[in-house]
Amino acid sequence: MAQEPGAEPLVRRGEETSRGSTELSDLATLKALAQPRRQRMLQHLTVHGPATSATLARALGLNTGATSYHLRELARYGFVEEVDRPAAAGGHGRERWWRAVPGDRRFPPRSRQSAEMRLVMDELNHHAYAADLELFEQMQVQARRQPRTRGVDGEVGEADPWVDAFPYSRGSIQLTLPELRAFFEEYIALLNRYKRPEADTPPGARTVLTRFLAFPAPDAAPDTEPENRPAPHDRPGSEPS
Repeated sequence: MAQEPGAEPLVRRGEETSRGSTELSDLATLKALAQPRRQRMLQHLTVHGPATSATLARALGLNTGATSYHLRELARYGFVEEVDRPAAAGGHGRERWWRAVPGDRRFPPRSRQSAEMRLVMDELNHHAYAADLELFEQMQVQARRQPRTRGVDGEVGEADPWVDAFPYSRGSIQLTLPELRAFFEEYIALLNRYKRPEADTPPGARTVLTRFLAFPAPDAAPDTEPENRPAPHDRPGSEPS
């Protein structure tokens, strides 16, 4: 199945699909992407915007030599690119600023992945899911620490309205495999409806992280010891031992 737009950096620029997405099918590229430090750096660039190698080093507890090397590798595969120094950064330094390249990136379906590619994909997904969960838990902690205010009517409310920014849905539906693919494409289309250039982003908007996860329910495990199975001596035609 595909990944959500902007979830993973761009590779193989000539592999555009009919829907404008890009399939990440090169094993060397996937290995480069699965490197844990690069995953953390890409997440930081996605959440916080452009940064320098020194900024990333301080934020992630790395040294600038390591972040510079990983940025060059990410840029080599088209995952990140250099940008002009942001106006908000101020100053006139000569640092190199980097941003994550957005796009609709997809992985080959598991049926078309080699055994080695499956291992790489499992590692990549493991790090990505863990990083998302860590960020989610961080935001929950911040929300709990938000100060509360008391209005003139004595009502206590939240000082920050973003404390309510945790929509959540969990459910199940009966689908065929083609229907599941169509469902996913509709989800991607919905995300793209809300994507817009930085210049068109209204005041008060924040980066909101999303993750789509769908999978078939596992088959029921074989019942080797049914609760109502008769004991050997109770079975028809058997004798007590």
